[in-house]
Amino acid sequence: MSYISQRRGEEKERRRAEILDAAEALYAKTGWEAVTVDQVARSARLSRGLVYVYFHDKEDLLFAIGERAMQLLRDRFGAAVGGPGSGLEHVEAIGRAYTGYALEFPHYFDFCSRFQSRSMGVEPGANESACRVAGDQVIARVVEVIESGIRDGSIRADVGDPLLLAFSLWAFTHGVTQLVIAKAADLARQGVAISDFSDHSFRLLISALQPRRQG
Repeated sequence: MSYISQRRGEEKERRRAEILDAAEALYAKTGWEAVTVDQVARSARLSRGLVYVYFHDKEDLLFAIGERAMQLLRDRFGAAVGGPGSGLEHVEAIGRAYTGYALEFPHYFDFCSRFQSRSMGVEPGANESACRVAGDQVIARVVEVIESGIRDGSIRADVGDPLLLAFSLWAFTHGVTQLVIAKAADLARQGVAISDFSDHSFRLLISALQPRRQG
């Protein structure tokens, strides 16, 4: 690759990142429904037409942000299970890492909600495909932890397909986290502390996965 070609490639990546940074900042501030391509262009100090050179439409932009969200979640899960502990302990660590991720990056959690409820397009674009790949890596990390727990005996051997369990755990943890975020005031009105609710939920999860005692 020539020096000029390399510089052009670097410039394209820089411009793409600037657009994404602007779109993500607006997403975090106002919510995705309120974001427009015109706002993104103004925030990035670029023309609207140039935004469309890099992204087909607003949805294409969303999936590019979503790839960032999935990559960060994958890394957070990796960090959560990086230390010593049984597979079951790592499952809990991943669940708590997901809740922490959602509280720290609400717009990423919002994307996760959108991502989980959307079917893949017939002919997905490059950004949607990249987002799906990153999402698959997140699930694969959870599957690895489940399989480790089955091997070390901390997770019941009869839990079934680890992939199905990984999706079930994601659904469970996502639902708990949604309640923590959206219903904190209602829980408090009922005299339930967020930390108590979260701890109780994870105790139930751990109890369900532990091997049954003989006797």
